[in-house]
Amino acid sequence: MEIGKKRVLLGVNVDHCATLRQARYKSDPEQVLAEPNVLEFTLLCERAGADGITMHLREDARHVQAFDIRQVKDALKTRLNLEMACSSEMIDFALELKPHSVCLVPEKREEITTEGGLDLLKNYDRVAAVVEAMEAHGIKTSLFIDPDEAQIKAAAELKAPWIELHTGAFSNAFASGKWSERWAELAQGAQLADGLGLVVNAGHGINYENIKQITQLPHLNELNIGHSIVSQSLFVGVERAVKDMLSSIA
Repeated sequence: MEIGKKRVLLGVNVDHCATLRQARYKSDPEQVLAEPNVLEFTLLCERAGADGITMHLREDARHVQAFDIRQVKDALKTRLNLEMACSSEMIDFALELKPHSVCLVPEKREEITTEGGLDLLKNYDRVAAVVEAMEAHGIKTSLFIDPDEAQIKAAAELKAPWIELHTGAFSNAFASGKWSERWAELAQGAQLADGLGLVVNAGHGINYENIKQITQLPHLNELNIGHSIVSQSLFVGVERAVKDMLSSIA
């Protein structure tokens, strides 16, 4: 890391620890023998140096459950970031839970993971209402969006303090070796967002291979990474997986 340059923060998404548990204990994930234990996994991430924990409570509760998030919120010493759809049920849950921050994401039941950014132009009024509600309760809001000029400008108009740039298109292109165009879109989006006063976070598809390029993104504040860290933990353990990613960010 360059002298005087701010360290990029690492938020670890623990959803896919719960995915593994749900594969066997879907009908009763709270039973004593249900494993892996999401809270234990989360605390190991924290102990390894994670700057925050991200959890996405989907409307179909396919991985983390509400009780997981409540347990983590009570035990966590660092920040909890709740990813959520802009539904009334999720809004009520967030206002009850009072996490440090929420990240508003699109959600389709048929998708395996979040496959694109939230369309702020089509959902402007709904998103505005959520941002206002969270702000009134001291909860910061991030908007998960594609690196598109119109979306970034809308985020600034909505007065959300943070955005999370969707890095999925870049990550897919990186794997094929043809990523320069997608990288340019991300870099230009980050420059625009910073100029509009937005804090720039990023996430989706980031792994141990593309992380060095991702950290070159201008004005980058935080990365949210989940699947790759959970996968690597199967081979080297949770704490090593988190520490290795932190080393790659440094």
